[in-house]
Amino acid sequence: MDIPSGILCAKTHEYVLIKDDYAIVGITDELIKQMGEILFIEFPIVDSLYYKKEVFATIEADGLAMELHMPLKGKIIEVNPLIQDSLDLLNKSPLSDGWIVKVEPSKFEWDEYDLIPYEDYINSCNQ
Repeated sequence: MDIPSGILCAKTHEYVLIKDDYAIVGITDELIKQMGEILFIEFPIVDSLYYKKEVFATIEADGLAMELHMPLKGKIIEVNPLIQDSLDLLNKSPLSDGWIVKVEPSKFEWDEYDLIPYEDYINSCNQ
C-alpha cells in the first residue's frame, strides 16, 4: 500500500493529509484491520463546521460501531462521492481514494490533537 507523503494520524485512527487550501480526512488502514470490513458510514453534512475532536461521522463494521473525531477545526467542503454508494474503496484504499471528507481548515493546531506521522502511528499500534 502506498502511504501518502505528509500524512498525519491521530491515536483514534483518523488521518489528515494537508493539500494547498484544504485537508483530506479519513480513517487508517490499521483501523480497518482492527474492526474488519466497514459496512456502514454516517456521513457528515457538507458546509458543517466541526471543531477539533468533535464527532463528525460514525462507522459500523460487523456489529461494531465507532465515532470518528475531526482531527482539525474546519468546514466540510466535500464528502467523497466515490464511497457514498459503495464502501469498497474505503475498505481497500483508505489512505488514498477511500478518503471520507475534504475540509477547509479554520486553523492548523496539530500539537493539541497529538497528530503523529504515519510510521509513528503504526509503531504505537503495534506496541
